[in-house]
Amino acid sequence: MLTKVLTAVLLVVFFAVMIGIGLYCRRHSTDVNGFVLGGRSVGPWLTAFAFGTSYFSAVVFVGYAGQFGWNFGLASTWIGLGNAFIGSLLAWVVLGRRTRVMTQHIGSKTMPDFFGKRFESQGLKVVASAIVFIFLIPYTASLYNGLSSLFNIAFDIPYWVVIVVMALLTGLYVIFGGYMATAINDFIQGIIMLIGIVVVIASVLADNGGLINAMTELSKIPNEYAATEGMQGAFTSFLGTQPTFLFFVVMLTSLGTWGLPQMVGKFYSIKNEDAIKKGTVISTVFAIVVSGGCYFLGSFARLYADSPALKFAGGKLVFDSVVPAMLSTLPGVVIAVVMVLVLSASMSTLSSLVLTSSSTLTLDLIVPAMKKDPGEKKKLLILRVFVMVFIVISAVIAILKDTFNFSAIAQMMGVSWGALAGAFLAPFLYGLYWKKTTKASVVVSFIFGSVLMICQMLISMGAFSVADIPVLGFVFTNSLYSGVFAMVGGLIIVPVVSLLTPKMKKERVDEMFSCYGTDVTVKTTKSLGN
Repeated sequence: MLTKVLTAVLLVVFFAVMIGIGLYCRRHSTDVNGFVLGGRSVGPWLTAFAFGTSYFSAVVFVGYAGQFGWNFGLASTWIGLGNAFIGSLLAWVVLGRRTRVMTQHIGSKTMPDFFGKRFESQGLKVVASAIVFIFLIPYTASLYNGLSSLFNIAFDIPYWVVIVVMALLTGLYVIFGGYMATAINDFIQGIIMLIGIVVVIASVLADNGGLINAMTELSKIPNEYAATEGMQGAFTSFLGTQPTFLFFVVMLTSLGTWGLPQMVGKFYSIKNEDAIKKGTVISTVFAIVVSGGCYFLGSFARLYADSPALKFAGGKLVFDSVVPAMLSTLPGVVIAVVMVLVLSASMSTLSSLVLTSSSTLTLDLIVPAMKKDPGEKKKLLILRVFVMVFIVISAVIAILKDTFNFSAIAQMMGVSWGALAGAFLAPFLYGLYWKKTTKASVVVSFIFGSVLMICQMLISMGAFSVADIPVLGFVFTNSLYSGVFAMVGGLIIVPVVSLLTPKMKKERVDEMFSCYGTDVTVKTTKSLGN
């Protein structure tokens, strides 16, 4: 009873603050630039936390932490560190400044708009928008995964009710306040996540007699994986039970962020270069604590192998039930904190995804298709309508998936990350840095990443098999492997195709890249010769 009361009170306060911020930020959303980008004047703390909270959703805390913690043991912490140093630190260093400077210079507000203006092709913008629409919707729906099993710890309410409430409240504060409301709420939600993950880790370790005792017990668990069969203490070893699989998980979840429109979009809005430097540090520290903490927590999952809260389907463990099982024996106060933590993680990512989806569809497809410019007010109205449309669609998909167990939806969720990163990462990165990148290379990258991951989805659904074909059998082992190959393949394809296809006009490209540096004349006195 105490758990229910505490959780209910915290949730009411949490929701009231979120809506209040949305109403407060209405003054920042009076035009498209303010609604989508916060007027390109967002400070380092808000941007860094927006980046981090968009990165780490409930899928990470409930799904990935449980799944990979169960499979790899303590070595799953490498995933969190990879997310911090590759997915956050390197992403900010490599993409942050150049993205902010060039997108303002060419006047682009979304990733598809960047491709359209950087390569002077309306067709590229339309194709990129279609890829975002197709693959971001199922990815958005996946954010609700695991919420039901967690909420069943504190409340006996239907899963669809949790989804509807979360979707409705997220939609309200995004519609009212746009990007600025999202950024401020992300900051608050990020603080909740930082505090929550520390409290949960401390509670779980205390529940198992402390860190040393928990590691000792974990080291005694037999290892059933063929790659390291016979290894004693495999779940406490440096590289875990499946080093190859671990490497691919680290690469997809870390390098993949470089090509995700909802992540890269955060760089569009940051205030100035000083803010980028500060944001880099803040974002990295946030990722170390939150992502590193989530996977470190999940690494002790096998200590709960006998928990009655674990669920099985077809004789296989349901990984979304692992973390809830770990938390089910904890005090009511901790469970209440976890409820708010998971909702914070889910709502922050959900708001980022629906804002990205609606702005892409509105600004890159609908408005350009109109015969005349509809004006700022009408654009804002269309944006707000599609925010709600995308939230409704994702909520319906999540409810249908849970009610009817649609495998096709589940498979699409699994390939969405790989498809977006595989299609966009290489052309976006080269487009920022290399003047000789061509339109044709971008087209090939779009096709390669999208088709590869669609094939992965069909193979996973049993439409056909390539298991007996050398190389392909390995690539399509699962969406993690094929997603990494989609990204790496794009990084090779874009420069090769660019060298073989017609270049853009030199003067136009030079003008675009002129934003990165200016010539400064300084008066000097002559130095004496020898």
